[in-house]
Amino acid sequence: MIEPSNAASTAADRAHVFHSWSAQAHISPVPIAGGSGAWFWDHDGNRFLDFSSQLVNLNLGHQHPRLVEAIKRQADELCMVAPIFANDTRSAAAAAIAEHTPRHPDGRRTLNKVFFTNGGAEATENAVRMARLHTGRHKVLSTYRSYHGATGTAIALTGEPRRWPSESGATGVVHFFGPYPYRSAFHAADEAEECTRALEHLESVLTMEGPGTVAAVVLESVVGTNGVLVPPDGYLAGVRALCDRHGIVMVADEVMVGFGRVGEWFAVDHWDVVPDLICFAKGVNSGYIPLGGVIISDDIAATFDDRPYPGGLTYSGHPMACAVALESIHVFEEERVPERVAELGESVLRPELEKVAARHPSVGEVRGMGCFFAIELVRDRGTREPLVPFNAAGADAAPMGEVMAACKAGGVWPFAHFNRIHVAPPLVISAEDARAGIAAIDAALDVADRFTTES
Repeated sequence: MIEPSNAASTAADRAHVFHSWSAQAHISPVPIAGGSGAWFWDHDGNRFLDFSSQLVNLNLGHQHPRLVEAIKRQADELCMVAPIFANDTRSAAAAAIAEHTPRHPDGRRTLNKVFFTNGGAEATENAVRMARLHTGRHKVLSTYRSYHGATGTAIALTGEPRRWPSESGATGVVHFFGPYPYRSAFHAADEAEECTRALEHLESVLTMEGPGTVAAVVLESVVGTNGVLVPPDGYLAGVRALCDRHGIVMVADEVMVGFGRVGEWFAVDHWDVVPDLICFAKGVNSGYIPLGGVIISDDIAATFDDRPYPGGLTYSGHPMACAVALESIHVFEEERVPERVAELGESVLRPELEKVAARHPSVGEVRGMGCFFAIELVRDRGTREPLVPFNAAGADAAPMGEVMAACKAGGVWPFAHFNRIHVAPPLVISAEDARAGIAAIDAALDVADRFTTES
C-alpha cells in the first residue's frame, strides 16, 4: 500500500476525479487527510481553521463523535430501505424537524410534513413542483442575487452567473431584485427605505407578470453565497403579505441558513414569518451523509391527499442520513446550539469583524448574523468600487486570489465569492478559535489594502 501523501493524493485525484464548477486543467485541490471540530489538515500536517464549514454545511464540525456513532448504530440496524416502506428512523427525523418549524402567533405549527431529498437542489426542484401543482400556475419568481442549486429548475431559479450556461431547460422563471442596502438597486437612503422600495418593486413585477399566473416566490431567507444579505426588518413579512394577497406560495430556501447557522432553528424565525414550504439540507446533519428535503404546510400537503404526488427519489429518507439528522437535532437541543450561535455572533464575530473593518480601507462593509458574516472588499470606500469586478475571472480576479492565498497561508480557510470573504465556521467553534481565525483574515487584508485608492 502506498503511504498517504499530498503528492500521491493529488495525483490520484487528477487522474480520475472530475470536479464541479472548474476548468479541469487549471485546478489543484488540497488533499484533506482528516478533521476534528473546526479544524482540518492535509497529509503533510498543515492545519486549517475551517471558516467555511466546507460548503457552509458542517454545522457540528468535523467528526462529531455523536454523529459518527449514530451512523454506526444505524448501519448495524438497517442500512437501506426504499421510500415506499415506513421506517422508524425516517419518521423520527421527520417529526423532529417538524417540531422545530416556525410557529404562528397563536402557537400553531402548520409545517408538519417532510419530503426527503438527497440535497438542496432537489429540495428546490420539488418545492417548485409542489407549488405549481397546488396553485395550478406556472411562473416562479426568485431574486437575481441568489443560488438555489445546479439541477434544471434550481439553476434556472438561481440569479447569479452560474445560471447563464445552463438556463435553457426550465420555463416560467422570472427574476427580480431583492434588498441589498449597501448596493441598493432602488437608491434607498437607509434600510427602512430599502425595505419599502424592494417590496414596491416586487409588487410591480407581480403586477406586470400577472399575480394569477405566479405559483411561488422563492427566497433565500438570508442570501448566502451571493453576499450574506440579511433582509431589512419587515421585508420577509411584506413578501408573506403579498403572497397571501395573491394566493402565491412562499418558499423559504433555508438550505444554507437553516439549523442554527444564523442563531435560529430557521432563519425566518428571526422575523416571525411562516412560509408555506421550507427547503433544507446542509446543516440538518452537517452533510455527514447526503440529506435534504422540503417541509410542507398542511394546506399544500392536503392537495395530495387523494391525488398522487408525481415525484420521488430512490434514496428519499435514507435511514443512514436520517439517523444522523435525528442525532444532530438532539445535539442542537441538548447543547442549545442556536442560542450559543446567536451569542457568539454578537459577542465575538460581529465586534471582532467590525474592528477589522475599521483597520482596513479595503473593507467596505461587514454584515451578517450568528455564524454567518460577509466582508465586502472594495477599492474605494467612497465610490464602493468592488475589489474585483462582478463575475471576475483570470487576471481581473487576481486580487481576490492573492487575498485568499494569504488567508490560507495564515492557517484559515474562509469561503470566498466575487469580492467578498464569508466567515462561516462550524457552529461548535470556540470563541478562542473564532478570534484566531479573524486575526488571520485581519493580517491577510493587508494584501487587499494594496489595491485600494488609499494605498
